[in-house]
Amino acid sequence: MLAKSEHAAKADERRKSEVALKTFFRITAGWGLGNQEQQVLLGNPPRSTFYKWKKGEGPAISGDTLERISYILGIYKALRILFPTEEQANAWPRKANREFDGESALSVMLKGRVINLADVRRYLDAVRG
Repeated sequence: MLAKSEHAAKADERRKSEVALKTFFRITAGWGLGNQEQQVLLGNPPRSTFYKWKKGEGPAISGDTLERISYILGIYKALRILFPTEEQANAWPRKANREFDGESALSVMLKGRVINLADVRRYLDAVRG
């Protein structure tokens, strides 16, 4: 019985990883990000793992990677609420922003720490009200 439970838990983790990664790659492709930028946002996983993830393969993601993707999803959602078109929402991360000392939100996010993603998400949530 325990073996079935462990197997089900691993299958759930794998499925959660697949869905999270598929969504992440769709969002970041819309933002025009390349592989290196995507790797940074995911927490710099090994190249082999990253490319397996891009193909829909590889190991389940860690809690840290899931947290990073969660922030990206929240940022994407906020942008889609704030801007009337997907084109405008996808362009915003690259635009300079006074709130980030003239840097773009993407530049802030690419500093590589989870807190950088959180800062962008918090800013957008505040703008949304």
